Amino acid sequence: MKIGILGYGSVGKRLAELCTQAGHIVTIGLREPSAITSDLPYVKKSIQEVVLESNILLVAIPFTAAVETLRPFADKLMGTVIVDCTNPLQADWSPLFLGQENSAGEEIQKALPQSKVVKAFNTIFADVMSTAAQQYFSQPITAFIAGNDTAAKQQVIDLAKAIGFAPVDAGDITSSRYLEAMAHLNIKIAVGLGGGTNAAFIYHQKH
Repeated sequence: MKIGILGYGSVGKRLAELCTQAGHIVTIGLREPSAITSDLPYVKKSIQEVVLESNILLVAIPFTAAVETLRPFADKLMGTVIVDCTNPLQADWSPLFLGQENSAGEEIQKALPQSKVVKAFNTIFADVMSTAAQQYFSQPITAFIAGNDTAAKQQVIDLAKAIGFAPVDAGDITSSRYLEAMAHLNIKIAVGLGGGTNAAFIYHQKH
């Protein structure tokens, strides 16, 4: 599967590594790919090129830039699975509150009404997005998945499992509100209270 990843920060980089290890073809989409002088281990292209050629698109740029970056490509992204990995954050990592009945995931879905937006990976720190750190006491880290389109959500659930996480269906896109709040709590403990980012959620379902 051809996976496009917008952004090559810590989250984009780790997701690119995991997806490549799982056998997928990864292309990194950047605003100015020619401005990146260091050699990336992945093909780097413009955002428009990545949008046009990817089977699934992972959004790993800051939410504050995501909507304005994606909106011009709304028609080209018709029917495309968009994985929203973002969290609404201020520059200092403090929460950017969008209202009790809103979320970054919902804002991206509004901006791309004909795309299949799925919220995923936003509750996982980049520091534990590696094969060496994905298991805690033999339990894989939980990846909560939320979206309106059942088939698209299943595709992301399958991807999450393939790259080493334990996916949990969290419902429709409105569950982004809760997942983003979980991420805010995670950041508060890790950064605000000094707990560190080598931490993760494990959701254990007893059957």
